[in-house]
Amino acid sequence: MRRAALILFIMAAVLATGCRAASYTVEQRLAQYGHDVERRLKPAFSRAGVHYPPREIAYVAFKDQRTLQLYARNANGQRWRFVKHYRVLAASGVAGPKLREGDRQVPEGIYKAAFLNANSLYHLSIRLNYPNDFDREMARRDQRFRLGGDIMIHGNAVSIGCLAMGDPAAEELFVAAALVGKDGLRIVVSPTDFRVNQRTPPAHAPAWTGALYHTLRKELQQYPAAARSNASGVSL
Repeated sequence: MRRAALILFIMAAVLATGCRAASYTVEQRLAQYGHDVERRLKPAFSRAGVHYPPREIAYVAFKDQRTLQLYARNANGQRWRFVKHYRVLAASGVAGPKLREGDRQVPEGIYKAAFLNANSLYHLSIRLNYPNDFDREMARRDQRFRLGGDIMIHGNAVSIGCLAMGDPAAEELFVAAALVGKDGLRIVVSPTDFRVNQRTPPAHAPAWTGALYHTLRKELQQYPAAARSNASGVSL
């Protein structure tokens, strides 16, 4: 009996070791997906008149439209150029900023990439630096704690508080971010496209949301509004 139990224990340990998920570096993911992503993205960059890879990129997401737009430029100070449009396949919550852990809200604001996760449970992911300085300051004023975190742009099509883009789109966004580096990526998450809509803060939102939306409205002015396009970035 003891011998049989020992054999089962050893077999389970061997199976567990054999089934352990592989660990990848960002560089290994670039080697794995970089060529295919370049083949898919380079034509869109060429149409935009931007080198591939560019110097800087911006991901501009609109919660109400469930879209994310990719912008790029060759040098700091140059005008941003629209490159490609993506559909957000899943995102939870409603209009209004994220306030606390567990509220299922996608944050609203201007963010940086805190981390590129080459071993995400959702294929590949980019972690936002939520809560940023503004989020923390507003929480301090409101006396809110436990703001939550781990907000990602990732693959797959399920999400709680993140932007799920599907695996092919996640590959493109991840590779582009890795090529320009975290400091070369700007992430804007807005409740709506303030370039064409004048949405007011929802009734349940904190009083400072109006100031946040004013900041987002000013930020969006530097990105030229994209023509209506399909998921491949081709204008319709």
